[in-house]
Amino acid sequence: MSKSVTSSFRRVSDHFEPDLVQDPAEQRKLRGHLEQIDYTVSAANQAVIQKEIHHVSVDDFRNLALTAARARTAWVSTAVELAKAHKPLDPAELARLSHLRGVYDELSEAYEAMRRMVERGYLTYHKGLPDKA
Repeated sequence: MSKSVTSSFRRVSDHFEPDLVQDPAEQRKLRGHLEQIDYTVSAANQAVIQKEIHHVSVDDFRNLALTAARARTAWVSTAVELAKAHKPLDPAELARLSHLRGVYDELSEAYEAMRRMVERGYLTYHKGLPDKA
């Protein structure tokens, strides 16, 4: 299994990894099948994502970054304030802190997902507002 780090989470990919002792001809055949699968998945992602989101711009990335930064700030500043009491967190305080961390984590993951969508060609990126034709 391959892993990649995104934000504070470790994303696990369960893509099949071929047996290294397999016959070379069988490996080529398998790679061909896997490429066909990847192409099919890519085309499906592009069709669905572009239909829903259409395109993104630097403003979309900036807005998401600012929202994530505010969420991280709220999470950490709340933790700092709670720590000033020098006592264990009560269940309500812990729930609030967990919620704030969850908001930040979700926004960070959304940024990473949007970036991957652009990188993989699922989503069109415009530097600014698209020209009106």
